[in-house]
Amino acid sequence: MNKASRLYQREVKNKSCRLFISFLVAVLLCWGWVPGIALAKTQPPMPAETSIQPYLDRVIKQLTEFRLDNGMKFIVLERHQAPVVSFLTYADVGGVDEPDGKTGVAHFLEHLAFKGTTRIGTSNYQAEKPLLERLEQLAEQITAAKAAGNQDQVAKLAAQLKKVESQANKLVKQNELGRIVEQAGGVGLNANTSTEATRYFYSFPSNKLELWMSLESERFLDPVIRREFFKEKDVILEERRLRVENSPIGLMIEKFIDTAFKVHPYKRPVIGYDEDIRNLTPDDVEKFFETHYVPSNLTIAVVGDVNPTEVKRLAQTYFGRYKAKEKVVAQIPAEPKQTQTREVTVELRSQPWYLEGYHRPAITHPDQAVYEIIGRLLSDGRTSRLYKSLVEKQRLALTAQGFSGFPGDEYPNLMLFYALTAPDHTVDEVAGALRLEIDKLKTEPVSAAELDRVKTQARAGLLRMLDSNMGMAQQLLEYEVKTGSWRNLFKQLDEIVAVTPADIQRVANATFTTENRTVGKLLSKQG
Repeated sequence: MNKASRLYQREVKNKSCRLFISFLVAVLLCWGWVPGIALAKTQPPMPAETSIQPYLDRVIKQLTEFRLDNGMKFIVLERHQAPVVSFLTYADVGGVDEPDGKTGVAHFLEHLAFKGTTRIGTSNYQAEKPLLERLEQLAEQITAAKAAGNQDQVAKLAAQLKKVESQANKLVKQNELGRIVEQAGGVGLNANTSTEATRYFYSFPSNKLELWMSLESERFLDPVIRREFFKEKDVILEERRLRVENSPIGLMIEKFIDTAFKVHPYKRPVIGYDEDIRNLTPDDVEKFFETHYVPSNLTIAVVGDVNPTEVKRLAQTYFGRYKAKEKVVAQIPAEPKQTQTREVTVELRSQPWYLEGYHRPAITHPDQAVYEIIGRLLSDGRTSRLYKSLVEKQRLALTAQGFSGFPGDEYPNLMLFYALTAPDHTVDEVAGALRLEIDKLKTEPVSAAELDRVKTQARAGLLRMLDSNMGMAQQLLEYEVKTGSWRNLFKQLDEIVAVTPADIQRVANATFTTENRTVGKLLSKQG
């Protein structure tokens, strides 16, 4: 191979990696699909081939759960290997819970939850409060002037808003919550919003347990949701422009998911639609907060070097201040069964991509472990069938992968496969090759050796996630809230072992049908 050819192939590979990363960023940000959090390990992993029962017995012995009188639940897991503790506050609310026309409000609220309280994040709240109220009045007047077509009045009011906003910002202590956490030795202060949940998390040295209780309870007991509201709106709009409007694959994903779902709110991006974000008001966000951030809708995991008795005492002191309030029952429309192939094609200045999705049941379905194994057989890394066939052998694609549970898994969702087409090949060639691999699962029993390898990978992957305090906290809460019990996390590990070749064929034949298929083609726009 000459030097020019090597340089070309290297550039193609580098470009494909950048596009692949862009794809994942678009998916994670706009659709809230959040992989497991894996941080520093605190104990050695359990070998995947051993029985899960001793591991489960140890967790049961070290785990305490309790519920406060106001309905807030805590799960506490003792791990004394290191003097650290991880905290995760899980709000059972996400994109699916947003009212029509208010998409993005859950994600917006997550951003504002870092702005502080009446005591944190401000140098003088008594002086700041009337300025925030004035900003809202001006924003309402601007909306009315726009509706009336009075551009001169809009410009005048916008100038006033900027002036008042500048005055309010002078009273703000930027990122004071983050500084308090960092100065006390805390790390990883962050949050994410998905289709079904909003998670707030960070870790502290174990002697800072009470500080966390104080900070986190105040955060949702006394939030100033209106602080830097309009500034944060601009930040979120810029995020959307970067990940959707200016990203071919981000735009493609938005159109694909809107095609795959007809009525279920999975069809809407978690970041929200541009027009909805622009029209959101502080009252919209505050109403959403007051409706969904009630004690019975919050579950907290505390994992690490802690005493559960002390955790319970402090939780009652700090979080017991929350008043009990009835939890809103989500009215989520059921997605009707798909009866024919759906397809969406988009032409943009981009390398061609191919997407193919199939509806599948929710995480609580008895075949959840089978779907997990199918996903890994087809698309888990370089040993997967799609990669070995489409990328290595046929060289039709630069990458070919997929995952199950998109864009969420609490409700019936999608198995999504995607491929970045290689130069001199077409998305139709990729589609044909991908379906051949899918059809093999329907007609040819998986060999014992391949199935054992994938089972080992699946169990080991989940167990590695549980090695870290934060990884364990996240998984315990995911299963506690979505399936009704954290114990189902360990039940899933045993169910993976029980999957048979016949199970795979049965589920593949039921799922991978023509009428259940949604196709997305991102084609290169010429000229």
